[in-house]
Amino acid sequence: MNLVSSVRETALQQPNKTAYHFMGNDTSYAEFDQSIARFASALRELGVEKGDHVAFLLGNTPHFLISLYATMRLGATAIPINPIYTPDEISYILQNSDAKAVIALDMLLPLIEKVADAFPSVLTYVICETTPEVGEKIAALPEGVRKKVKTFTQLIKSSSSDVLPVDISPDDNAVILYTSGTTGRPKGAMLTHENLFSNARDTADYLGFTGSDKVLATLPVFHVFALTVVVNAPLLKGATVLLVPRFTPQDVFDMAKNQQATVFAGVPTMYNFLYQSPQTNVEDFSTIRLAISGGSSLPVALLHNFEDKFKVRISEGYGLSEASPVTCFNPLDRDRKPGSIGMSIRNVENRIVNELGDDVAVGEVGELIVRGPNVMKGYYKMPEETAATIRDGWLYTGDLAKIDEDGYFYIVDRKKDLVIVGGYNVYPREVEEVLFAHPGVVEAAVIGMPDENFGEAVHAYVVVKDESITAEALNAYCAEHLAKYKVPRNFEFLTELPKNTTGKILRRSLKDLAHSK
Repeated sequence: MNLVSSVRETALQQPNKTAYHFMGNDTSYAEFDQSIARFASALRELGVEKGDHVAFLLGNTPHFLISLYATMRLGATAIPINPIYTPDEISYILQNSDAKAVIALDMLLPLIEKVADAFPSVLTYVICETTPEVGEKIAALPEGVRKKVKTFTQLIKSSSSDVLPVDISPDDNAVILYTSGTTGRPKGAMLTHENLFSNARDTADYLGFTGSDKVLATLPVFHVFALTVVVNAPLLKGATVLLVPRFTPQDVFDMAKNQQATVFAGVPTMYNFLYQSPQTNVEDFSTIRLAISGGSSLPVALLHNFEDKFKVRISEGYGLSEASPVTCFNPLDRDRKPGSIGMSIRNVENRIVNELGDDVAVGEVGELIVRGPNVMKGYYKMPEETAATIRDGWLYTGDLAKIDEDGYFYIVDRKKDLVIVGGYNVYPREVEEVLFAHPGVVEAAVIGMPDENFGEAVHAYVVVKDESITAEALNAYCAEHLAKYKVPRNFEFLTELPKNTTGKILRRSLKDLAHSK
């Protein structure tokens, strides 16, 4: 069993069941499976074979779902790329991944025209139409590029759905996901069919997904969190995916209300926007049985505020690209512990170790390491990085964490984000939790800055509700709740914190901003 065969099975058993909803239209599992088969056939006719790499520059549209499952059905490997990356970032991933075909939104035609000559090994560019002018734009391309361009609709309509799936081994690569590159050039995590299937299955079981669920997909589906939690896991259970093209609080509330959504998954920033939204109608979220948070740590104050307002329990979890991604979630059948990422999901082991790889005592901070069928095969074309990250079968996450006496894990911070003030460890998250609890603070992020006396000093960036809130007031507030060495030396006020497309705060951008002054 794999993800592709699971969708085919649902299509045979419940052909009229809605697989996904997009822009007011429902698509059944039978229609979805037929589109997958047709597009797989089209890619094969264009020269894509088992083992080839197919890059996606797509957002939250049916094009992504069909392309992903068609590519996997062929036995080829999908390379999802953030479509708003810069040309340099996209070019690097296309080059590094050895992409043989590229499937892209029509708005990216200028980019394709610009980079096409640099990638003679790319056989075809499939353009997904979102505007009526796409035909004219393709016609205006240089002849050499135009010959390689096909449209998604043209391929779906002209191809046969009779092509049988290719035999797929559990150890075959299904997806190569490029990390966000916060510590240098992005690395391609090779995720096998077993990796993705096992994590979708175990996550769905742990969270109690059923065929009657309707899961809001507003997280970018090219990101690993969304790929497993709001795409693969629901489809594996025969549930319905509610595709939201872009995140806005109003779009989420409208989709939840109109489609009677049962599950919402988001990153902390999304929860903050939903909570702060002036258009909030609590009734719009009344059908949500489960809210899921991941991507980064959810401030405890925000968790309580959101739950009090919307009367829905948030289950916080943890994952990373290299683990497909989920390793932990707060259980639904027992106490949820605010601030915790929960317990190990089925078939996955988590440990906290010291620098020697030995387990640390309960309550002590160490590095979180992971083992299970969800752990990647390795980094594509990076054997040294693979060997440094996977040791004796354990994936070293680079995250500092601790475990309590009940087996609940807590992320303390990223190892690389630790601030050392005069020999004392300061975990940015601890300071951010205090700032988030201040009633006037909307967002907060903390970094370390060089200090000639103490090595480093704590530097805080905050977004506040009104200008009457001063640095002096925030300093006094922090001094009430934190040891002196943890109190930020400086407070800088911004209108918005820099974030990536998943809503994760970009500490590197804040450090660049600090060093530029």
